[in-house]
Amino acid sequence: MPEAMVAARPSEAADGTVQQVDVAVVGAGFAGLYLLHRLRKAGLSAVGLEEAGDVGGTWYWNRYPGARCDIQTIDYGYTFDPELDKAWTWSEKYATQPEILRYLGFVADRYDLRRDIRFGTKVTAAKWDEKAERWQLTTNNGAAVSCRFYIMATGCLSAPKPPEIDGVRDFRGEVYFTGRWPHDGVNLAGKRVAVIGTGSSGIQSIPVIAEQAAHLTVFQRTPNFALPAHNGPSPADRRDLFQSDRAAYRAQARQSMSGVPYPQQTVVSWQLSDAERRERFERAWAAGDLVHILTQLWADQAVDVDGNKIVQDLIREKIRAAVRDPETAAALMPDDHPFGAKRPCLETNYYATYNRPNVTLVNLRQEPIKAITAGGITTAKRNVDVDVIVFATGFDAMTGAIRAVHPITGRDGKSLTDVWAQGPQSYLGLTVAGFPNFFMITGPGSPSVLSNMAVSIEQHVDWVVDRLKALHEAGFTTIEPTETAQAGWNRHMADCSMLTLHRLANTWYTGANVPGKVQGLMPYTGGVGPYRSICDEVVSRGMLGFRLTGPNVPAQCNDGEVVRLQPDVRLVLNLLASLNLPPIESMGAAGARAFVNEFNKGRPAGRPIGDIVDGTLPAADGPLPYRVYKPATPGPHQVVVYFHGGGWVLGDQQSDEPFCRDMVRRTGMMFVSVGYRHAPEHRFPAAAEDGYAATRWISEHLAELGGIQSPVLVAGWSAGGNIAAVTCQLARDRGGPQIAGQLLVCPVTDSSFDRPSYNDNATGYFLTRSLMYWFWDLYCSPDDRTDPRVSPLRGRVSGLPPAFIVTCEFDPLRDEGIAYAEAMAAAGVPVEQLKAHGHFHSSFVMVDVVITGVQGRVQMAQALRRFAGLAPEVRSDERTHGHVSPGDKIAAAAS
Repeated sequence: MPEAMVAARPSEAADGTVQQVDVAVVGAGFAGLYLLHRLRKAGLSAVGLEEAGDVGGTWYWNRYPGARCDIQTIDYGYTFDPELDKAWTWSEKYATQPEILRYLGFVADRYDLRRDIRFGTKVTAAKWDEKAERWQLTTNNGAAVSCRFYIMATGCLSAPKPPEIDGVRDFRGEVYFTGRWPHDGVNLAGKRVAVIGTGSSGIQSIPVIAEQAAHLTVFQRTPNFALPAHNGPSPADRRDLFQSDRAAYRAQARQSMSGVPYPQQTVVSWQLSDAERRERFERAWAAGDLVHILTQLWADQAVDVDGNKIVQDLIREKIRAAVRDPETAAALMPDDHPFGAKRPCLETNYYATYNRPNVTLVNLRQEPIKAITAGGITTAKRNVDVDVIVFATGFDAMTGAIRAVHPITGRDGKSLTDVWAQGPQSYLGLTVAGFPNFFMITGPGSPSVLSNMAVSIEQHVDWVVDRLKALHEAGFTTIEPTETAQAGWNRHMADCSMLTLHRLANTWYTGANVPGKVQGLMPYTGGVGPYRSICDEVVSRGMLGFRLTGPNVPAQCNDGEVVRLQPDVRLVLNLLASLNLPPIESMGAAGARAFVNEFNKGRPAGRPIGDIVDGTLPAADGPLPYRVYKPATPGPHQVVVYFHGGGWVLGDQQSDEPFCRDMVRRTGMMFVSVGYRHAPEHRFPAAAEDGYAATRWISEHLAELGGIQSPVLVAGWSAGGNIAAVTCQLARDRGGPQIAGQLLVCPVTDSSFDRPSYNDNATGYFLTRSLMYWFWDLYCSPDDRTDPRVSPLRGRVSGLPPAFIVTCEFDPLRDEGIAYAEAMAAAGVPVEQLKAHGHFHSSFVMVDVVITGVQGRVQMAQALRRFAGLAPEVRSDERTHGHVSPGDKIAAAAS
């Protein structure tokens, strides 16, 4: 764009008058421009307030050498107008900053948006006027603004972080910031240059600066993972896919996890051979696509330490091969965070740059900067003379731009800065309780920087403008989230953070790069498509979580939490609902067994362990099958007798295999899973008596099985939890065997259906009330249901082994499990409970599907080890077979 067009527009007025509009928008980047377009089409008057001299937002300020986007440009643009999509063609796979700025200028011209923008104008104060129900804004240039709705479109990465090094003001040379690069460029030819920081802007600019400078010294505190961009024309395969059906391509992007239309991977790392994993990695490395390598290698790369470490090691190989000096290569290899937990960078000749004779890397972890002097930089080991210092130290991300623009004062004089003193709080990342008619586009609590920003911006803008239009049509003049809804969203954010490995890194995602900033994962990690569906659900449920008021209509407040399930549980249940499966109870016993067996084929098989051995054991009415799951460490091992779930009707000794494998890995114990007889062929008390007989036999044959000669433990899930509980009672009453402890996961403990959880969770959570009725009818006649061998809650509960009982919030069996734990505790039995928030009946056995169940299984494993008199956690040498890996600290945090 010609520089003449970057001159600041004069304000509408300079005489103290107030500009009255429906909506004020701060920012004229991707979000601000689309807002102005949508607001105009909705019939709302609006003004854009932009500190810069022209449109562009982040791309107006970030003009440093080598600046490019890191999302393929075929995906990085507006999609709201198919004609616009056709009118602009990007010249490269990853467009440069000048081209992106030209694109935004093209959009502003196409829709005549500049006439609604006051350039060179910064808001200096914003206050909610309770009486007028309007935001009153003052600015540094021209008329104040009075608006009904106030929208922050300030961007997530637009507030540069100031340097934190003593002596910056003493430096007599030139100082530049990548986030505020001079518009007319910088001549670095023949100069000694220092670049401080190796995040995205550093990695992009360092190769270009190295080509210009006489000498370049890079000061690196934290190495980052960087991948080759392989820039050039848009890849033909992706271009052809896009052009074959543009509408479908864009629709898939909106429903995807990242905002880029890639499918969800289902294969997990341990299902692939080393050769297969390497082939996938090399293909992704050659593609030069950040989203591809972050999502398309294997399903567990972003959620599991072991699956992620494979990627880390492969990238380190690439760094080692690219950088000639081994010490420099080692310094450039990240070892303190999982791949993807910090935003990886796309690079062009970055690693090769360190082979140049005019480039030096200073590892600040070994020699931190002590001060900046008049002539250079002093570290713990050396003095570096420089003429130019470039700070590539990043941004005060997500919240910085919102809080730095001006003080924002909401209802009752509350300051947003004070409200966010302990970290940002929001509802949907869009609104904040106590700040009526205030919206943020891609604010903290939304997918924002963990997504294709273009897709997330459009979704946010569409949602906000559609709501403003609907409010007007319904006669409402204010909208504000409730404290309940906001607190619920913050809990959901915390739940989502447990899905990924982002929690294991100190990054700008968490605010760790800004001294004094309260740390917490700010972007929503649940995915673009799921987030969109949640926003739509808020609307479909009558603006759930919002209070709406107006002068001539009754106030409306449909309070509540939009998401109470764990995020991955919600995805699983939505998937099951989309399959429109007939009720299991309608299939008959044989049909239900066939269905469950087929269903189990599609799940991850479970991770490698030491050995799996099948056998049979004698029982009064014939042999029972069993399967032994052994740890990889040398035996003998403590033995856990395990009973599978399935309502006494379904399943066998291998149906809970992923759970058994996972618990073997976490406990270091041997699990013997018993296949007991099933109803309706074998009704009560067949399963109960089989469970006891199997436990007694296993206890008598421990050495033969490879077990330690010590009391066994028992464990079970669902109906298997019932059998485990009954077995403990029978062992007490029949003189043995001795049992060291019991793990009951979502157990059936009573035949009563009148507890609240049977009504609260009657439908919608896979295990339904109707299905439980069917199980009971097949297993046990009503006359027998008070027998303690079927309803252990009705038996004597004193004198039982210590117990760890797991219940799930969204499970018909929740209350009877809690009742059993409370009854045992009252009888003097040592009992621990895990009341799993947001989980459903199958959460903990859906290993590597419901990732948020990991911490619960960790607690189960620790309890079993305590019952056996062992240290709560498996030792690191048990986990790594005696080898200490660089990621041990990360693994320990994620276990």
